[in-house]
Formats: sequence, C-alpha cells, structure tokens
Amino acid sequence: MNECVLVVDDDREIVKAIAILLEKEGYEVLRAYDGLQALELAAENRVQLMIIDVMMPRLDGLSAVLRLREKRNIPIIVLSAKSEDSDKILGLSMGADDYVTKPFHPQELAARVRSHLRRYNSLGDVNAAGKHVIRSGRLSYDTAQRILQADGEPVRLTATETRIVDLLMRNLGRVFPAEEIYRRVWEEEAYAPENTVMVHIRRIREKIELNPKEPEYLKVVWGIGYKIEKK
Repeated sequence: MNECVLVVDDDREIVKAIAILLEKEGYEVLRAYDGLQALELAAENRVQLMIIDVMMPRLDGLSAVLRLREKRNIPIIVLSAKSEDSDKILGLSMGADDYVTKPFHPQELAARVRSHLRRYNSLGDVNAAGKHVIRSGRLSYDTAQRILQADGEPVRLTATETRIVDLLMRNLGRVFPAEEIYRRVWEEEAYAPENTVMVHIRRIREKIELNPKEPEYLKVVWGIGYKIEKK
C-alpha cells in the first residue's frame, strides 16, 4: 500500500504541482485547500505526512498544525513564502518537523518527503536485541519500542523528537553539537542547523522537565551542544 501524503495550500496550482511530483514518486496524494479541510482529511484517512502552507483561509496552517499535533505525530512540512529565521522558528515551535521556503526546488521537496517518511516508518523497527530500557532519574527509554517515559508516564513525541531522544538517551552524558544532531537525525548535511535543533530541544524539554526553564535532564553545554544527564 502506497504511503499517503496530504498536501494543503489555498493556491490550487501549487497543490496540483506538488501532487503530480509526489505521485510520480509513488505516493498517494490527498489535496486540501484550507486548514479545516486538512484536519478533516487527516482524521478520515491514513495520512502519513502532511505538507501545509502557512497563510490560508478559514484556518491558517500553523493553527492546523497545532490542532493536528494534539492527536497525530506524523511528519509535517510547512511551506511559506517567508524565509526569516523568526518565521521558521515559529513554525517549528508550533509542531512542524521541517520548513520549506517558496519558491522551492521540486526535487528538494521530494527528497525531504522521502527522508521524513523513512524516519517516521523506521520508528517501528526493533533495532535492539530484546527489550532494553535505559534509565536516568525520572526518565526511562525503551529502545525496542522507542517509548520515552517521565515519572512512569509515556511522553508524546513527534517522529523527529523521538529520533533526538533516541540519540541522546543511548549516549547519556555525551554532548552532541547541533551540527551532529542535525546530521544524524535529519540524515543530511547541516547548514546553519542551530535554530532548528534548538526549537526541537525546547519542545522536548517542555514535555519532560518539571521546570523547562531550569532543565534537570536535557541540558545545553554552551558553545558545544546538548546532552541528557546520566543520573
């Protein structure tokens, strides 16, 4: 069964162009033209990735991302005509996994879709020999099921957040530069990755720390990178 991608933009020509591109890649493509229609289609279909524009009628893209994140952890790529770092950070903070600026190169977008779906689908793979739980204080991470728990309660993570947690929990106490985290998690060479990685780290902190402003576990080592403390 082909993987299903939902493409959302109020510009029907852009939706058509992306749909043709992805269908040639072998994906099933659903089309929506505003945020509300996107949420309806995502609820009714087995969508595995969403590409969504920011500025749309009825419900804007970022609001739709926020609502979708309450129920689904599928990869989300935000499209926008704005290229400023502040806009990218806002999109990632709202729950997006990636941000592509218009006009975009079709093959780059297709490559990002492939990359995100590969990571998303790989989360179901069992790479550990048998069940193995890594513990650090209030945190425990099942490497087989790729489930993080805080105080015994499962933490809802996106696919990208899970990959970051997997890297840091398997290497407790080791400091990873943002460039290395990006290269390992996004599986592509890093170009100014600091903001992208920082936003995902902040979102993980908000989910696992008792006080995200004074983190006990997921810490930054200034000038070097990030780590999860071994306790």
